[in-house]
Amino acid sequence: MAERLKEYLAVARGERVAELVLKEVRVVNVYTGEIFNTDLAIHHGRIIGWGTYSGQKELNLKGRYLVPGLIDAHLHLESAMVLPDEFCRQVVPRGITTIAVDPHELANVAGIKGIEFIRQYFGHLPINLLVQLPSCVPATFADQAGAVLNAEDLKLLLDLPGIHGLGEMMNFYGVIQGDPEVLAKIEMIEGRFVDGHAPLLKGNDLNAYVLAGIKADHECTDIEEAREKIRRGMYIMVREGSAAKDLLNLLPLINEDNGRRFVFCTDDRHPFDLTREGHLDFLIRKAIKSGMDPIQAIRMATLNAAECLGLSDLGAIAPGKRADLVVVDDLEDFKVYQVYKDGQLVAEEGELIQDISYQPEIDLRNTVKTKELSFESFRLSSGRQYRVIQVLPGQLLTKEVIQFVQIEGKKILEPDVAKIVVVERHHRTGQVGVGLVKGFGLKEGAIGSSVAHDSHNLIAVGRNDESIMAVLNGIIENQGGLAIAKEGQLIEILPLPIGGLISDKKLTWVEEKLDKMHHLAHLQGVSLTDPFMTLSFLALPVIPELKMTSRGLFDVRQNKLVPLVVE
Repeated sequence: MAERLKEYLAVARGERVAELVLKEVRVVNVYTGEIFNTDLAIHHGRIIGWGTYSGQKELNLKGRYLVPGLIDAHLHLESAMVLPDEFCRQVVPRGITTIAVDPHELANVAGIKGIEFIRQYFGHLPINLLVQLPSCVPATFADQAGAVLNAEDLKLLLDLPGIHGLGEMMNFYGVIQGDPEVLAKIEMIEGRFVDGHAPLLKGNDLNAYVLAGIKADHECTDIEEAREKIRRGMYIMVREGSAAKDLLNLLPLINEDNGRRFVFCTDDRHPFDLTREGHLDFLIRKAIKSGMDPIQAIRMATLNAAECLGLSDLGAIAPGKRADLVVVDDLEDFKVYQVYKDGQLVAEEGELIQDISYQPEIDLRNTVKTKELSFESFRLSSGRQYRVIQVLPGQLLTKEVIQFVQIEGKKILEPDVAKIVVVERHHRTGQVGVGLVKGFGLKEGAIGSSVAHDSHNLIAVGRNDESIMAVLNGIIENQGGLAIAKEGQLIEILPLPIGGLISDKKLTWVEEKLDKMHHLAHLQGVSLTDPFMTLSFLALPVIPELKMTSRGLFDVRQNKLVPLVVE
C-alpha cells in the first residue's frame, strides 16, 4: 500500500507518467458547482488530479464534459426481468457505474440462495455491485413467502464480498414498536448503511424510526412528507420508476439549502422504460427539463448518493477518488459518449465494449409450486358492500373504497371493477386470497403475473373467472411469467423461469414481448401505462392503504387482515 501511494504521489508531482490522461475535458466539480477546462490524469484506477500531465495513453475529448460515474442508490435488479449481466449491457453505457441492489425479490422466493444468486456476480461486472441484505423476508406476517430470514441467517453473509448494508426496512411498525427481531437485524449490520421504507410516516413514529438508525427513504410522494424526513436528517431518495414516479412531486422542495440531502434512485424500472427512456440518465434529463440546475441534478446522482451510502472514494472527480467517469456531449441532453470504470474504458457511444457473460453457480428455476386451482376458490357473492382497492395512477399507494358490487356467476358486472386473486405458490398450501380492485380500466379478460411484491405469489386481475384461471394456469405451466387471457383463453405469455421473476433472454426480446402484452392489455380496456408493474405492487402489504395477499385483504394502516365484505 505504501509503495502504491508513493507511485501515485510521483505521478501527481509530474515526476512519473500517468497511465491515462484525458485531454481537453470540461470537469464538472460537484463540490463547488464549477465547470473548468483541464486535463485529467488517471493511474491504476485512481484519479491523480487535473493540470498539466503526460500519459502513457492520452485521449483528446475535445471539450466534452466529464462527470463522476452515476450511482443508483436503491434498486431491485429483478424488476428489469433480465439477468445482471444483461442489465449492465443496458445501463453501463448510460453512465451508471454503481448500483445499490436490494435482492429481496429473489430472497422472498429462494431465501439465502436468492441473495447469493445476485451476490455471485460481484467482481464479474463492469459496475460497482453493492448488495444490501434484505431486511424483511417476508415483508410482514401477512405474507407467505418462499423463505423466512432472521438476523442470524443474514449475519452469515455479512462479511462476504459485495455485501454493503441492510436493505429497505419495510417493517416500520416493527421498528417503531421495538420488535426484537427487527432490532436484531439493525444491530447485526454493525453500523453500516441501513436503508428505509416509511411511506406516510410522521410525528413521533418518524422520530422513533430515524432514532433506530434508518438513513434514507425512497417512499416520499409529496413535499410535506419529504420535508419532515429531511428535518430529521434522513436522505430522500427521489424515485422515478415504472410504477412510482415522484420526481415532479418533490422537485419544488429541492433548493440550495437542502439540496445535499436528495439523491436519485430508480427502485423498480421495467424493460420498456430502460430501453426507451433510460436509467439515471433519464432522471437527470427529466429533472433538468423540469427546471433543476444541471449540476444539482448530476450531484444528486453522484456526490449525494455516495455520501448517503458511505462511499468515500466515489461520487466526485478529485485526487484519490476511483476513476469512475462519464463523458457527455452536453449536460442538459446528457447524451453519454464514454464510460470509464476504474480508469478503464468500458462503454462508448451507447455500447458496452467488453464481454461480461457470467453464469452463477446457483440454479433458481422451477420455483412455482401450487395445488390444483378450482373456480370455487375464486367465488364472491353478489349484491354485497365490499372493500375495494382503488389504484392510483403513477403511485404505489392505494385507497380504500366501499362499494356495492353486482356479480353474475363468474363475471363482475360493475364498470371498472375487477376481481383480484393471489395464489400462494411456494409451499403448495392451496391458500387463495380474493378481493376487488378498480382503476385498471379492464373491460374483459384478465392479466396475471408471478411477480407480486414482495412474496411473489401468483396474482391476477380479471373481469371473469375463466380468464383468471387461464392466466394462472399459463404461469404455472411456464414456471413463472406475465400472462394475458381473453374469453377464458391464454393469448400471450412472457416466461420468467428464473425464480418466476427473471427471463434468460436478451433485454430487447423481453421489451418487445412486454410491449406486445401492453398493447393487448390496452385493447382489453386497460388504461394504465404499465399495468403489469402496477399489478405487481397490489400484493405488497407495507404500502397503504389496502393490499391483497394470499391470506386475504390487508389494511396497512391497521397492520392487519380485514374482512372483504362490509356488514
